[in-house]
Amino acid sequence: MVFEGVYVVPITLIRNALVVTMDPSQRVIEEGNILIEDGKIASVQPARSGPAPQADKVIDASGLIAMPGLVQTHVHLCQVLFRGLSDDMELLDWLRLRTWPLEAAHDEESVYYSALLGTGEMLKAGVTSIIDMQTVHHAEAGFRAIEESGIRAVTGKVMMDVGDGVPERLVESAARSIEESLELADKWDGAAGGRIRYAFTPRFALSCSDSLLREVGRIARERGAIIHTHCAENRDEVQLVIESTGVRNAVYLHQVGLLGPTTVLAHCIHIDEEEMALLADTGTHVAHCPATNLKLASGIAPVPEMLERGINVGLGSDGAGANNNLDPFIDMRFAALIHKPRLGPTAMPAAKVLEMATMGGARAMGQAHLIGSIEEGKLADIVLLDLNKPHAWPSAGVDPVSRIVYSAKSSDVVMTMVGGKVLYEGGRDGRGLTHIDEEEVLASCTAAIHRVARRAGLTA
Repeated sequence: MVFEGVYVVPITLIRNALVVTMDPSQRVIEEGNILIEDGKIASVQPARSGPAPQADKVIDASGLIAMPGLVQTHVHLCQVLFRGLSDDMELLDWLRLRTWPLEAAHDEESVYYSALLGTGEMLKAGVTSIIDMQTVHHAEAGFRAIEESGIRAVTGKVMMDVGDGVPERLVESAARSIEESLELADKWDGAAGGRIRYAFTPRFALSCSDSLLREVGRIARERGAIIHTHCAENRDEVQLVIESTGVRNAVYLHQVGLLGPTTVLAHCIHIDEEEMALLADTGTHVAHCPATNLKLASGIAPVPEMLERGINVGLGSDGAGANNNLDPFIDMRFAALIHKPRLGPTAMPAAKVLEMATMGGARAMGQAHLIGSIEEGKLADIVLLDLNKPHAWPSAGVDPVSRIVYSAKSSDVVMTMVGGKVLYEGGRDGRGLTHIDEEEVLASCTAAIHRVARRAGLTA
């Protein structure tokens, strides 16, 4: 499955690119050279500043855009296998009638190939880092796929110990859920040279007991680990949380000790002023998933209002079982557009959206000092785009950031690099995915979904 020894060179030079740095000044270099040594960015300089540095490998990026790798702040790799099996449903039905039965029917091999399918899709779309939520069982198979793919990830086993409509196989005791999570954290946190970090991932308030959530908060604080969960995605969900706890979602999560600067809450669509104040005061991060939120008719998160309050917001595609794709360019475009009818054309400018998709995600991962921008000393997570195409033309006088957010497509990605390793090379003569055998993955996923769907009592 893994192609060993490809594209690993001590010193690489990306030459003559239009560099969109996303550094604090959001500097754009018209013709820039990026020198990479041992997986890190050694220098970023205008090409005209002097002779090109010597390198073992030179990538001529003339006419291409170099940008930071995109960060997906909320995905479910275990659900990629379910793409197209639960369309045109609202959230709670989508969970109870399709997603949970399918997750309960997963086996080790199906989790593994689902994760490889998802990581391959995202690498081809310029995603270099993800915050992922696995399922209850066979999570380690997903971690192995992440390790082999080369993508950077914060990920964890889903925790569920209660819940109306949850299949019996997905419900385990709080003690067992915590025990296995700790075993996985001890083994995988910091794996692959630090590329994989473990997160504690209780699914959401309705599928976790009060005692489980409190223990997750305690353990995560002790370890300095990220907590990744869902919050206020659906009106019915919010009402059920109020009925069971007496308070709204974010307030309840605060009461049980989950909010804070190492917590990432997916969605936060139906939150009020008190909840936004809590998120801001605690430094909690939010993952905005506009395409999924629209498809499930869940609503539109008040992202401009959150940003005004200083809440860090990243972008995510959520699961391919809901969104049907993991394309960050679609989510960037939706994030830019859906708020404008309500708040005006400047509500979500392109620069803010691209910042959410890069540095916003890096902050949510707790890795803003390592990734999210093209700056000296950071890890070489870099994407090259070819926008010399009709859908992104003409380019003269056009802000490259606007071109990326409003015109670019994932098919425009011609190279994805993580830590100095080229994991995807597109174009006519490109090698494609360098660490994933795409044909094998597609064939194995076809066999796996037939097997899993039959086990779940569905058809595929």
